[in-house]
Amino acid sequence: MDALLQRADRCSADAFACGALQPIRTEQTWLDAEGLRFSVRWVSSLALKDRARVDTVIRRRPDFNPFLPPEPALTVAAIGEHHLVVLNKFPVIERHLLIVTRAFEPQTAALSDSDLLALAKVLRAHGGLGFYNGGRIAGASQAHKHLQWVPSTAAALTPFVPHSCLDRPGYAVCNPALPWAHAFVGLEEHAWRDDTAAGQNLRAALQTACAALSMPARAQPMPDYNLLVSRECLLLVPRTQEKWQDVSINSLAYAGSLFVRDHAQIARLRAAGALAVLAAVGRPG
Repeated sequence: MDALLQRADRCSADAFACGALQPIRTEQTWLDAEGLRFSVRWVSSLALKDRARVDTVIRRRPDFNPFLPPEPALTVAAIGEHHLVVLNKFPVIERHLLIVTRAFEPQTAALSDSDLLALAKVLRAHGGLGFYNGGRIAGASQAHKHLQWVPSTAAALTPFVPHSCLDRPGYAVCNPALPWAHAFVGLEEHAWRDDTAAGQNLRAALQTACAALSMPARAQPMPDYNLLVSRECLLLVPRTQEKWQDVSINSLAYAGSLFVRDHAQIARLRAAGALAVLAAVGRPG
């Protein structure tokens, strides 16, 4: 897996050249809330044609599955017997990778050991942030099960993680500054010694977080939730609403990264406050 990003970069260059990869150009601003900083990206005014791509990303077509099979030009590599790494066709963030099940599984299904092993392989090799939008209300735009990964330069959990999480790995803890139900579980550094141990550690941490939030760990279907994982910790957030007003919220919002369509939405986010927005779509803490 050490060469995965190099393969992804070559695949990205070729896919862009042939038109299979269609990045959405954005601009960026920042919102500050209680000592936490949130990045807000929106479609660049220099690329109005990208608005059509945004509509494509947001619009859900239940009769269309882009992952069965994925476009060959966007397919980076296999991870084990059950997963493929695929480029996001309409990326807002560079090196945005999707970890897709080869056979159809619903996005509402519980994460399997093989799902977590595939994610662990990418995190072990490249760090960064893995995440899963567990269900439509959690921000999933496709029904076919797919985890996602972005580099640490795009989003990171570190500013949100309480010190007690890192001091007591393996235990579920909360950050009292975050006004919604959630559970952080620190991950032991030695658990990244090999892929199998890393996958097992993610499974144990997810079960611990589910228990802390009174969520079933293997329900079919699962209740809607967002999952975020770095090499340092795991974060689980139950969800109750897909949107705050007309702004869609997915996992990356809980790592300080929001995406909106226009300046009007930014103004409303700023007026409401980022923490209040995230609290409104999560379960009360």
